[in-house]
Amino acid sequence: MKLWEIYKGKPFTYWILLLLSGSAMLIAFPASSLLSRLYFSNGGKSKLIISWVAVAGWPLTSFALFPTYIFCNKFPTRLNLKVTLSFAVVGFLSAVDNLLYAYAYAYLPASTATLLTSSSLIFSAFFGYLLVGNRVNASTINSIVMITTALTIIALDSDSDLYGNVSKTQYTIGFMCDILGSALHGLIFALSELVFVKLLGRNSFHVVLEQQVMVSLFAFVFTTLGLVVGRSFQGMEEEARNFKGGVNSYCLVLIWSAITFQIGVFGATTVLFLASTMLAGVLNAVRVPLTSIAAVILLNDPMSGFKILSLVVTFWGFCSYIYGSRYFQKNVHSQTTNQP
Repeated sequence: MKLWEIYKGKPFTYWILLLLSGSAMLIAFPASSLLSRLYFSNGGKSKLIISWVAVAGWPLTSFALFPTYIFCNKFPTRLNLKVTLSFAVVGFLSAVDNLLYAYAYAYLPASTATLLTSSSLIFSAFFGYLLVGNRVNASTINSIVMITTALTIIALDSDSDLYGNVSKTQYTIGFMCDILGSALHGLIFALSELVFVKLLGRNSFHVVLEQQVMVSLFAFVFTTLGLVVGRSFQGMEEEARNFKGGVNSYCLVLIWSAITFQIGVFGATTVLFLASTMLAGVLNAVRVPLTSIAAVILLNDPMSGFKILSLVVTFWGFCSYIYGSRYFQKNVHSQTTNQP
């Protein structure tokens, strides 16, 4: 009865949009991860190029933004110096974050890299508490311990996780870059929430999209400058010729990497706005095993018993975090409604 009441409480279009955005997260993000790994395994070498691809599709989000101005009678948020600088800082951090993840996918199996990115939950909780004042409860601490344990298991089993063309030093670099990228991702998440609450202060879907578009635009600009300075654009032609499958395969991998990443970001943004961070956390928890299993099937990633154990412990940590968030939200709501 409660489920039926919840269903009837929202229009049918709401559920369709929520279903589409959730599906986008569960399909596009794993696809983007696999394509990033495919780029390196088929002959791609430039970390700057694959990090640039992650933000090169930023106009796709703007295609969803402009209709809100036309059909919903919304007006663009006025930019001032403080808001613009905030977007620029978060955009620069996003560019660095994408580069760190590029190093991870260059040296690690996609399944391992995805498991390590789950550590962003730890840093999101830490920076959320430090910068935004989000609460930390026992379930959050338990999830942090579980995910840290999972990362330790992967580190101890690194010998069975090496590709033939990857040295132990490169594996360590990829491992550390993945953890640093996850830490930076947690900081970006907290800063984005801080900008939205303190500077934008409007709970509107088009404002959320504006923030995403501007941050992606600045990240694209900074990454493009890095490519120009590093002369990576000049090397793309030679890289495409030597790519396994030829130039067409090279272009398809880069194009679909850009598209899938932006679809995943847009889906996550929509889920956060339509539902809650808890539902986004549930979908993110499901995304980790989906990506790992897909990497084993499609890319022949090594999957040892230790990695399976790490996957189970990671999922347990996510579930603990989600349960704690749900309990805290219910507790806060009951205290609020009982106040005179």
